[in-house]
Amino acid sequence: MMDIRPNHTIYVNNLNEKIKKEELKKSLYAIFSQFGEILDIVALKSLKMRGQAFVIFKEIGSATNALRSMQGFPFYDKPMRIQYSKSDSDVIAKMKGTFSERPKKVKRVAPAVEEASVDTKKAKRKAAKEQARQLNPGGATPVVQPVAHVGGYGQATAMQQAASHVSTTVPEQPPNQILFLTNLPDETNEMMLSMLFNQFPGFKEVRLVPNRHDIAFVEFENELQSGAAKDALQGFKITPSHAMKISFAKK
Repeated sequence: MMDIRPNHTIYVNNLNEKIKKEELKKSLYAIFSQFGEILDIVALKSLKMRGQAFVIFKEIGSATNALRSMQGFPFYDKPMRIQYSKSDSDVIAKMKGTFSERPKKVKRVAPAVEEASVDTKKAKRKAAKEQARQLNPGGATPVVQPVAHVGGYGQATAMQQAASHVSTTVPEQPPNQILFLTNLPDETNEMMLSMLFNQFPGFKEVRLVPNRHDIAFVEFENELQSGAAKDALQGFKITPSHAMKISFAKK
């Protein structure tokens, strides 16, 4: 596994092929971003590339730590196999100034097929225009009104302001075995959080709150184990814009 020269990109395979591409990329980001800044994740769903992905780190040290720490990690019920990529990714090659364009493969299409595909595209465009005309007969550009009860972008309602004020003034709860997570992104799911927290001893379960994507509870065997996970993952960024906030749950 370690005979390939270390570089910024790790090659991950033996991934669960049933997982959708976008969910796979988000979950890979969730578990690998703890090792350093990720520039890109490449996961293709073609027959040849299923069950495989490339994770591109900004620093080689991050890639090395990720490889050593996550080798064999149970990811969607399958142990990950990780090695360094055999060559630099395009992103890294561009940063180094060594990038060269690959020759594009020219697809040869029979003339009859070409004409048919052009006709099909024209027909689709015409159908789309007709549908748009029927939906908007006056031709006026539809105006999307902001939802009143949300208060528009950047505006908080009185209730939201009160809630944010309360959340910032709630005193720290005494240590216990249950953690309360806030500031989670919309795409957070149970599997993503489980993969983050089950690397810590004593992990029991993740509990999501119905109709709330931004909060969750994580339970451990005891308060020492929950405290260790809390300290290690405090401020962890599941996405670049969401730093997770962790506190002990109110008993």
